[in-house]
Amino acid sequence: MLDKKALDVQVLHVAPLTSIADYLVLGSAESDRQTRAVADSIVDALSRVNQRPLSLEGTASGQWVLIDFGDVVAHVFRQDARSHYALERLWSDARLIPIPDKDATPTPGAKERLTRKTRS
Repeated sequence: MLDKKALDVQVLHVAPLTSIADYLVLGSAESDRQTRAVADSIVDALSRVNQRPLSLEGTASGQWVLIDFGDVVAHVFRQDARSHYALERLWSDARLIPIPDKDATPTPGAKERLTRKTRS
């Protein structure tokens, strides 16, 4: 998401609260075009590691794109739509997962753990 300048990216750990997913990834964009670009970037990046979405919704309108990878569900909103639906408030009991700085050195095995998690 960050490579396409998504705004206010958050990762919520929702596994203790629901069976629909383990993590929700939320991000905003300033326009319909940017919303679609961010969503395409997510799909492309995960496709390169053989992770294909189970479902992809909302690309036609570009106001809210939902990408379901099973254990991980990404929501990319236009900013006004994100404010309206306020998923952060709906999932306020979820634990917020820190997103490492893109320039930070990853911890050993972090990529492998994420890849395994999205595959299960």
